[in-house]
Amino acid sequence: MDIGIGLPGHGPWTDGRLLIEWARRAEARGFAGLATSDRLLWPTPEPLTALAAAAGATSRIKLLTSVVLAPLRTNHLLFAKSAITLDRLAGPHRLRLGLVAGFRRDDFTESGVDYATRGKQFTALLDELEAAGRDDTRTGLAPATPGGPELLFGGTSAATLDRIAARGSGWVAGTSSVEDVAEFTPRLREAWDAAGRTGAPKVVVSAMFALGPNARAAVADAIGPYYAFAGAEWAEHGIATALTTPEQVREAVADFRRAGCDELVFTGNDPDPAQVDLLADALSTELGG
Repeated sequence: MDIGIGLPGHGPWTDGRLLIEWARRAEARGFAGLATSDRLLWPTPEPLTALAAAAGATSRIKLLTSVVLAPLRTNHLLFAKSAITLDRLAGPHRLRLGLVAGFRRDDFTESGVDYATRGKQFTALLDELEAAGRDDTRTGLAPATPGGPELLFGGTSAATLDRIAARGSGWVAGTSSVEDVAEFTPRLREAWDAAGRTGAPKVVVSAMFALGPNARAAVADAIGPYYAFAGAEWAEHGIATALTTPEQVREAVADFRRAGCDELVFTGNDPDPAQVDLLADALSTELGG
């Protein structure tokens, strides 16, 4: 199982240079991937922009959007060109696009995008993205990765299963438990096999973390406001289940590995780049350090 790290973009970061330092340290400490999230009505950085900066600061680490709210990108050809540009900047097979339909109505309302038809918009975007990946006359740019960046899809709906089986390499989950993985992956594999796909779909899961003496305060400050829209119970659950000790981090690796995950992304909640080193130290055996 690969170990990745997620930028603390949903937390109280103020200096973008800190996020670039996260990318540099993540690569230096041996993490397999660097992920960014997406939320419109929040200080979270736009994911393709953030990963473009990270691509310029690194050379090896894989880059993942976890996830892009795809239907909000209503100019589908422009999104395709942005993704292909990032793929060219990063180099072949570094960029992976995790995409999702989205469920926060306020993001759509403020964008003037119809929430009810977001699935159709998603399909149209994927059609354009795949067409641009095959035909460089669409944008004037050919992707560095043949056919375009690897696609993963988030969500647990029947539509998500259809997208993965037809177009993707696997499932990318936000903050999920081992039980969530155990519940969804049989459906995922059934859909994959029914579509005649060979091999197995990838399973990429994220877990929230903060380490050090201020870890509990950091997760409360980041997760509480971020999930407040869903109600106090959800926010409190997110805080309570965040990983705040090296022992919890190592246990999560063992648990998700047993569950059959291909990659576990530890998403930061404290913007201090020292968090990268604390996590790497906790996982020194896993990362080869």
